[in-house]
Amino acid sequence: MGKMGGSRHLTRYAAPAFWPILRKEYHWTVKPSPGPHPISRCIPLLIIVRDILGYARTGREARKIIAEGHFKVDGKVRKDYKFPIGLMDVIEIVDTGEVYRVLPYPVKFLTLHPIPKEEKNFKLCRIENKTTVKHGHIQLNLHDGRNVLIRVSDPCNPVEDVYKTLDTIKITIPEQKLVDHLKLEIGSIAIITGGRNVGRVGRILEIVQHFKRRDSIVTLEDAKGNKFQTCLDYVFVIGKEEPVISLPEGAWK
Repeated sequence: MGKMGGSRHLTRYAAPAFWPILRKEYHWTVKPSPGPHPISRCIPLLIIVRDILGYARTGREARKIIAEGHFKVDGKVRKDYKFPIGLMDVIEIVDTGEVYRVLPYPVKFLTLHPIPKEEKNFKLCRIENKTTVKHGHIQLNLHDGRNVLIRVSDPCNPVEDVYKTLDTIKITIPEQKLVDHLKLEIGSIAIITGGRNVGRVGRILEIVQHFKRRDSIVTLEDAKGNKFQTCLDYVFVIGKEEPVISLPEGAWK
């Protein structure tokens, strides 16, 4: 009988193109564990420690310092060297106090952007889906695998349900308390998470609805007045009048 399930191994040729690894130096690389982000949109913690931050020269060294608990992801110590790191995750090096946020970046797709310590206690999450659970409460399913429960006093008139799919919410980490709601609407500021315009930041000018909502065409304008378009599925709202997170230099004003 053949083997059931997927492979636990990953070759370097099959790894996502944005991983900063040498494709011909070795045959195998680290396959991310199942977790908050899919393999096509994440980077394993070991590769971040060894190849991006440069805290280790080899995989063995990286596994050792990760297992010692020197790295926090979204406020929690992670000791799994295969843990997937993805969009908007906050990485903190406990010993040095350095804090980074994972942001989309042109060409590179994902990059670590250093942020001030004041920003390490919150995170932006996009609402991918909504479900109604027991007693009529609303559960928000977020892009990083989290679920946030919105309690409804009257299921027949859920006035607390003001959230729509593809909106963004601001939550504290690791407590996961909802502190703000950023609507996907005309005038909001958004960052592009995929396609040829990945990493660009602009203000939403127009949304042309299609039969499938996520395929709708969105027109944005950057800080220099240049207009560009992308599909709605790539739009991640990060602010109302101004971005609520720090961005790479030149991304917005």
